[in-house]
Amino acid sequence: MKNLTADELRETYLKFFESKGHAIIPGASVIPENDPTVLFTTAGMHPLVPYLMGAMEHPAGTRLTDVQKCVRTGDIDEVGDAAHLTFFEMLGNWSLNDYFKKEAISWSFEFLTTKLGFSPDQLSVTVFRGEGKEGEPGYIPADEEAVAIWKSLGIPDERIYRLPREDNWWGPAGTTGPCGPDTEMFIDTGRPKCGPDCRPGCHCGKFVEIWNDVFMQYNKNAEGKFEPLGRHNVDTGMGVERTICMMSGAPTVYDTEIFAPIMAKIDELSSPEAVAALSADEALKARRVIADHMRTATFILCDPKGGVKPGNVGANYVLRRLIRRAIRYSRMLGIGEGFTVKMAETVCAKYKHVYPELAANLETCRNDLAQEEKRFNATLDKGEAMYNKVAEQLKAHGQSQISGKTAFKLYDTFGFPIELTLEMAAKDGLTVDKDGFDEANRKHQELSRTTSAGSFKAGLQDNSEVVTRLHTATHLLHAALHKVLGPTANQKGSNITAERLRFDFAWPQKMTDEQKAEVEKLVNGWIEQGIEVTKKMTTVEEAKAEGAMALFGAKYGDQVSLYTIGDVSKEICCGPHVQNTKELGSFKIKKEEASSAGVRRIKAVIGNM
Repeated sequence: MKNLTADELRETYLKFFESKGHAIIPGASVIPENDPTVLFTTAGMHPLVPYLMGAMEHPAGTRLTDVQKCVRTGDIDEVGDAAHLTFFEMLGNWSLNDYFKKEAISWSFEFLTTKLGFSPDQLSVTVFRGEGKEGEPGYIPADEEAVAIWKSLGIPDERIYRLPREDNWWGPAGTTGPCGPDTEMFIDTGRPKCGPDCRPGCHCGKFVEIWNDVFMQYNKNAEGKFEPLGRHNVDTGMGVERTICMMSGAPTVYDTEIFAPIMAKIDELSSPEAVAALSADEALKARRVIADHMRTATFILCDPKGGVKPGNVGANYVLRRLIRRAIRYSRMLGIGEGFTVKMAETVCAKYKHVYPELAANLETCRNDLAQEEKRFNATLDKGEAMYNKVAEQLKAHGQSQISGKTAFKLYDTFGFPIELTLEMAAKDGLTVDKDGFDEANRKHQELSRTTSAGSFKAGLQDNSEVVTRLHTATHLLHAALHKVLGPTANQKGSNITAERLRFDFAWPQKMTDEQKAEVEKLVNGWIEQGIEVTKKMTTVEEAKAEGAMALFGAKYGDQVSLYTIGDVSKEICCGPHVQNTKELGSFKIKKEEASSAGVRRIKAVIGNM
């Protein structure tokens, strides 16, 4: 195999697919545009969803290639091991109803073997094995087309693994919509098999995934049937960091040229005495956490879209958590105050030739980091002192668990994050009643919502009777838009006053008069039916398992309110609702207009307005 730098890999990839008729397009912001379903851009396909869905044509054509900055924060607590990153770059090539499996697989094979220099003998692949019985709901045939293509390229049957849907299937994004099988490519590291069932995806380290080709060819309907889609797309992804790691032979991504200057700066700033007091594993984890988190924080703060600052809600909270976790580990290494700015400068120096926004926005990034570091260091000093008192008292009385109430007091009164309480307790041989903490936090949040007049997340002006009725109407409107326009017409925001409701949704063009009339007809029909509106408290995971929409789910706490309107609507929501749809009286669209690029706005009234 060849040993390319990240710069060489990006250039080689883009030029290769340009030679195959692809237009090179710029990567998008790490902060999603008009999409409340996620806090950050999590995959290369994310910014291209409207084009993949056929909602609009891409100005660059039907064959595209790019390098996309991605942020995934679901595994923040795992960062520090050899594999997890919160920021990564994804190389991708896309077919928007153009070429399909034969070309995508053949080009993947060609790039891996001729441009990256991997031997075909090192390559193993996985494909979708099929599911269910033909003629029954939920049946999906095996992807024998992909198998045949891989065989034609010389991959023998024993290195083609047929795996179930959890391994080789994409989508749909909701309960219905476009979806399809994928084929994943793995490089055999040469290590011995972990057992007789060892295969790609078993995570033993023998097989490392390097590329994934997704084939969007089906539509899952409301009855659960997978029908052929009217169009077919290809969505592929190859991670820069992982690929460089494999090609260089480095043991982890942190040992590649990508992280070299970042790790060197951490070592330069660290106190030898503090490092010597730690075990080798503790010091290594601290270095990796700081390197990853500060790289991610720098890209978020320097993003050209802007708007994400350290805070307590949503993306702002994730950013704050990344910065503060890095600060916590910097103290373990004896790194002095002001290090976050130095780390951002190091990240900028490494990447500014690829992403000019880093240099352009570095000064703002410096200011934000300096303020957050100063604020959190003061919090840590107070919180750690209080934590140490708690730990000492427990040990003095022969106890080993910090109660949920005490953990919440550390968080609520002293600003000490529960994550740090858990980390410090584990190091001290103590446990934390996390369930008790979650319950105390939930009660606190409910009390805050009850005593804060008008502070409803759904964009409500207040919780008066008319506003409550209008709020329920937005749920019916959302459901109607999905039926008339399709599953991509998702909510982008709402604002409700005593005079009207305003509802923003994803849609690329003006609605026709016929579409508006059909939406009104559906909503009024549901109102006339007198459907009961029910509420129950549950978790986000359980709500989603029931098929609930959770467009703002990542911002909710552990317990959420799930509102169900018959078989019409099921959404996670924290605003007030009527008990029966008849209370709305009637529904009328007053105006439908553009809100922003790819987003439309409806203003509507109910009853006698």
